[in-house]
Amino acid sequence: GRTLGLLGFGQVGQRVARVALALGMQVVAFDPAFDPACAPGPGAVAGVRMLGSVDELLPLSDVLSLHLPLNARTRHLLDAGRIAQLPRGALLVNTARGEVVDEAALIDALRSGHLAAAGLDTMAEEPLPAGHALAALDNVVLTPHVGGSTPAALAAMAGMAAANVL
Repeated sequence: GRTLGLLGFGQVGQRVARVALALGMQVVAFDPAFDPACAPGPGAVAGVRMLGSVDELLPLSDVLSLHLPLNARTRHLLDAGRIAQLPRGALLVNTARGEVVDEAALIDALRSGHLAAAGLDTMAEEPLPAGHALAALDNVVLTPHVGGSTPAALAAMAGMAAANVL
């Protein structure tokens, strides 16, 4: 019954949407690279409501999952002001790139309780330095940017790379 916000709606974001829909979540998404003139585009996932901006997405997101590349437009896209737009008690999941999130602002939001928790498969500095504040927080789950590196996933990735070359 909660709402999943997807920031970035490429192949991975679309797969996450399908799982969330199957679990009974409402799903909203925004992708800064999506051109609505290109059909069918990301709106092709039935049941996902595409939104017009990140600022429209954030207040609706009980859970926010990031699926963006890192570039000049996305670096620190989630700064203190944007994190504050999330509902109190929201969850943040970052499997994209660490620097999409301003970590100091994230730590403040986690400490204050504005965010209930974060799951991070990537951080701005990897490996995370010893004693880093994120590692000391009870409401953070950290993985070393290999959360999806199962033998099956690695084999599938190799197969897709070979198919792309062919």
